[in-house]
Amino acid sequence: MNDFFTFLVLSLFIVISPGIDTALITKRTISDGRKDGYKMALGLSTGSLVHTFAAAFGISAILMQSAVAFEIVKYVGAIYLIYLGLSSFITRSKKEFTNFENLNNSVMKKSAFKQGLFSNVLNPKVAMFFLTFLPQFVKTGENATQQLIMMGVIYTVLSIAWFFVYVLLINYLRVWLMSPKVQRIMDKATGLVLIGFGLKLALDKQH
Repeated sequence: MNDFFTFLVLSLFIVISPGIDTALITKRTISDGRKDGYKMALGLSTGSLVHTFAAAFGISAILMQSAVAFEIVKYVGAIYLIYLGLSSFITRSKKEFTNFENLNNSVMKKSAFKQGLFSNVLNPKVAMFFLTFLPQFVKTGENATQQLIMMGVIYTVLSIAWFFVYVLLINYLRVWLMSPKVQRIMDKATGLVLIGFGLKLALDKQH
């Protein structure tokens, strides 16, 4: 893989960035306890694996057939990362979370694992992320499918580790973690990293 360390750092920033996943885990943990918070985390992470395999078997075939297609995927991914980064500087709308929570109200009584799984799998933004993010680090001349799956598994492991730590932190630092000031700092830090890496990916020549 090209620049494996870069992949790890960028993945970590994306995982810890506040978003829908964080909102769902927070809501479930506060309402039903740490056990359900863990189940929610596992469900969301399992959803990431579903997107990983979909991206791996769908994109790898394209990448192996055309160098032009590879370049197109590369630049689309770079633009998408920059877009995500810029979005982090825009004040997060409460309406976005309210609408998503309303969408999930019908399944709140179901198991936390299923809610996390379906929330992730059925989110088109997550699918777009995996379709554009993972291919950026595929090394040409090697098995693309294997590389994509391995990166997806690593991303999932990072997600599980962070979500579990976050569930524990909620019990002790809930007020601090959820304060608007901390959320803004995390958003802006993540935004800068995403924009930086997006520009780097767009400007780097394919090896």
